Amino acid sequence: MTKTRASTAFLLAGLAMFASFTSAGAAPSAYSGSVEGWNEMLDGLRDLPSMILSQLPPEQQADPQIRQEVGRLALSAVTAASLDALASDPEHPTAVPQINNYLTIGQPNSDTSYRSIKVAPGGVYRMRGMRGSMGMVRIAQASPRPAPKGATPDLGGLRTVFDLNTLSLDDQGRYDVVLSALKPQGHAGDWWQLEPTTNMLLVRMVASDWADERQPTISIERLDLPVRRPRPSADKLKAQLRAVPAMSRTIAPLLVGRVQRLREKGIVNRLAAADFSNLGGLKQQFYYEGAYDLQADEALIIEANLPERCGYRSLILTNEIYETTDWYNNQSSLNGAQAKADDDGVLRIVVSEQDPGVPNWLDTSGYPRGVIQGRWTECSSHPVPKVTKVPVGEVRRMLPESTPVISPEERERLVRERRSAVQQRVLW
Repeated sequence: MTKTRASTAFLLAGLAMFASFTSAGAAPSAYSGSVEGWNEMLDGLRDLPSMILSQLPPEQQADPQIRQEVGRLALSAVTAASLDALASDPEHPTAVPQINNYLTIGQPNSDTSYRSIKVAPGGVYRMRGMRGSMGMVRIAQASPRPAPKGATPDLGGLRTVFDLNTLSLDDQGRYDVVLSALKPQGHAGDWWQLEPTTNMLLVRMVASDWADERQPTISIERLDLPVRRPRPSADKLKAQLRAVPAMSRTIAPLLVGRVQRLREKGIVNRLAAADFSNLGGLKQQFYYEGAYDLQADEALIIEANLPERCGYRSLILTNEIYETTDWYNNQSSLNGAQAKADDDGVLRIVVSEQDPGVPNWLDTSGYPRGVIQGRWTECSSHPVPKVTKVPVGEVRRMLPESTPVISPEERERLVRERRSAVQQRVLW
């Protein structure tokens, strides 16, 4: 027998032996039982899609397209909860990536890179890194808690928000700040005061110019405990598994019913001020929103006088279950750097399925119904824009004559550049 044939015979014999151990007639292994907490986790997730669907009107619950989108939303929630369970540790903290174009729970803002950091009340922490060049980097304190069954989750209301851009820098552009409930004795550098019940920091890094603004770097450590992390106990690992369903069931249906509530209030194809103070909304940020309902040949023209002073502004779209419309591959969001006002100081933006051939276009991307949401952040005024519904063919007649024409070829180029810029940002 040749060496190759002998090796093959040995491999086949080994596979046959393995099969005999795993066949139906083999004696069960002493270690074949389920990992504690695993089945409990799966059982806690089994009805998650049904829980989300219950927030929708009957006709949407029966829609096979929306049902599968609910499945995506549920998977997104489980992924976010699993990442939190695996990486979040107030004793050995790190900035964990949060919602984005693919983790769509909570209706992420397309301009924002989100991180969450678990902290322990009473802990002393040090955060440092390169500040970068983003005009807006906010770190909000929070105390998230699941709501009782059937109740609307309350994320604890608005709390103190830290501004990374207010910190002092060394000659290389690095910041260094201590966070604690009480200022450490003898500490002379930058210090942020944590509220007594804060157990999470939500980091928002907001870029208007996706291509050129440099994102800050963030490291965080706990100073009042040893840096070495011992092997996690079996009980702690079990608790991580059990935490996944609770968090998933809190965040998945959080905003799903919001679209229907807007419709019930008659806020359809118009806009109204919105309150997100108990849902993780950012201080000094004014929100407005409204449901849209458009045929393929219809468009909405949104008009607002720009504030004299404004730190940040944006408009984004969502679908019927409040997932932000895919902004990587569509022009479904616009910010202050991307959407310019006309010569008269009025910002005009068109929302439609068909491309109207104008620069300020929000692409509904195949969703005939959804939500338009806007933000004015640190602005001198907070206008709620006027909305006018017109046939797509009438859009240009309603806009100033000086409005540029965007050809299909130019739109293709612009969206490809947009896609490249957003993918080169650090989002994970």
